[in-house]
Amino acid sequence: MPTGGGVGRVRVLGREDLPAVLRLLGQRPIENVFVGSRIRAAGVAAASLGCPIWGYERDGELRSMCHAGANLVPVNADSDAVAAWVEFAGPERTCFSIIGPSEVALDLWRRLSHRWGSTWSKVREVRPRQPVMAIFDQPLVTPDPGVRRMGLEHWDSYYEAAVKMYTEEVGVSPVQGNPAGYRFYVRQLISSGRAFGLIQNGRVVFKADVGSVAGSVCQVQGVWLDPALRGRGLAAPAMAKVVQLARTIAPTVSLYVNDYNKPARATYARVGFTDVGEFATIHY
Repeated sequence: MPTGGGVGRVRVLGREDLPAVLRLLGQRPIENVFVGSRIRAAGVAAASLGCPIWGYERDGELRSMCHAGANLVPVNADSDAVAAWVEFAGPERTCFSIIGPSEVALDLWRRLSHRWGSTWSKVREVRPRQPVMAIFDQPLVTPDPGVRRMGLEHWDSYYEAAVKMYTEEVGVSPVQGNPAGYRFYVRQLISSGRAFGLIQNGRVVFKADVGSVAGSVCQVQGVWLDPALRGRGLAAPAMAKVVQLARTIAPTVSLYVNDYNKPARATYARVGFTDVGEFATIHY
């Protein structure tokens, strides 16, 4: 991880920082799509975004920043920024995960753990290698025409599939503690035209959604196929159709996947996704 010179400082960013923030996000648009999507939708100010953005300045210039909400997400960080954020964060953890480029996210977690102890060090799971993949053109596989945008008439079945996907992927149910919040989130995905699914016998058996959009990049998440249908060659054509639909939202389609999920990685590669980076996720 590179280290810069000069003395740096951390401050919470505000509306006046938006031009500098957008320039920073634009340096690595695929890597930064989650934070970029949130800021483009709600701005930089904590009151509108719902959480603060920690900016790291050096020599009077914004060099890095960190989304400090339910997810702690570093943006364009070097080791000086990470060290400064560790001190700024303090001993009380309010996030539920740390997500970002693998080297940076793991370094941030280790330093927070060393500095502040078990509040930061005690985790539920660490996923150190999650390839970031992207596709920049049409899919290489013939799309499944049955995959389509979901409407609110599909709400119940899509929501059920979303809960199964999340529980399988993360290891806990998304409705624990705040069921209304997750229901609202899924409803928003459907209402915004970013939820896609395949229906068989009145039931959603494949789903995916676009969770983040920033400029020319969107990020697909929540990909799930009914376990009873896996291994039949259905995933690649379904995912190819998702790419087609997602590219009507933004031309570059990205995602990240656990390195140990070899079937999913093979499916995405078959569709035409290539590796463009690597993330890590620390779950609390």
